[in-house]
Amino acid sequence: MNTIDSIIKGMKTIAVVGLSKDPSKESHSVSMFLKEHGYQIIPVNPTADEIMGLKSYPSLSAIPNDMKKRIDVVDIFRRAKDVPPVVDDAIKLKNFAKKPLAVWMQLGIVNEEAAQKARAAGIDVVMDACIRTEHRKRL
Repeated sequence: MNTIDSIIKGMKTIAVVGLSKDPSKESHSVSMFLKEHGYQIIPVNPTADEIMGLKSYPSLSAIPNDMKKRIDVVDIFRRAKDVPPVVDDAIKLKNFAKKPLAVWMQLGIVNEEAAQKARAAGIDVVMDACIRTEHRKRL
């Protein structure tokens, strides 16, 4: 089983970093698709208190500890140059939750340095791929 297959098969809770309040944005439509397919979405956006009827957090580190333990995937909708601090927070999440974790950089987002750092910490990484498209291919 490849990395994408194992991530999609095992994911239940997805923290979406850069989830937009704007329904016309890809981050919103992709997250809505995942929510409609039974996944728990945790919005991460420092400019919103609520998105899709869900409480939004300004950062991964601001998510309450009981919710941090459940995160399986950190789905990133940020520019490539903004990915490293998100990966740093994801590494802290992994250490907190003590379970497999994946970082997913959406279509068009590639940051090799951040990916190497995540992999060195034992985190699976996907870059330049849409989680909705990959989900549709497999399930």
